Amino acid sequence: MIRIILFVLFMFFSFSYRHIGAVAGESFLLKRWKKDMTEQFEISEQHIRAGLSKLLSRATETSGRPRCAIAREANMHRDALRRVLKGERNPTVSEVLRILAASGASPHAHLALYITADGDRAADWLQTDLALFFDEFVRQMPQALEQQLGNQLHDIKPRWAKGTAQRVARLLGEHIDELARRDVLLRNAYGDSIGGGNE
Repeated sequence: MIRIILFVLFMFFSFSYRHIGAVAGESFLLKRWKKDMTEQFEISEQHIRAGLSKLLSRATETSGRPRCAIAREANMHRDALRRVLKGERNPTVSEVLRILAASGASPHAHLALYITADGDRAADWLQTDLALFFDEFVRQMPQALEQQLGNQLHDIKPRWAKGTAQRVARLLGEHIDELARRDVLLRNAYGDSIGGGNE
């Protein structure tokens, strides 16, 4: 009997809390999602400065270019660039893009990757096709969603994002495997035709 009473009280207060949140214009699930996102991606000024410093330092180091040339092309003073790379100065968005471009990296790709993922991954993917794929993928996704979903666009739930990302990754893996199988078949067919011609 006590369990039943406790269960009823729990359901009542749980419903009341969600109802109040909905009246205030923000659901319980939305609040929880925002809290999870804030915990997952630290947005303190110190954390962002350190992350950008790591990304930009890696970009300049792997570019093979002297810093003075990068600073000149990025339209920055050499000391300002040095302070940005050491994490002593907050760069503007424009400066980040110009430093990446002067370092030979795809600026929008790596900045998008840094914002949506993390500084380590953005740094690790420097000068790779992965970063370029990610940049184009992010650019194309809004239009693709609008075209495919139409009026259902706003029915999308945030909790579906992880599963959707995993499904896209699986599809890419299957596509790569299929391309590899085709290459093997073509090589075998070409080898057979050459061998048959020599006999």
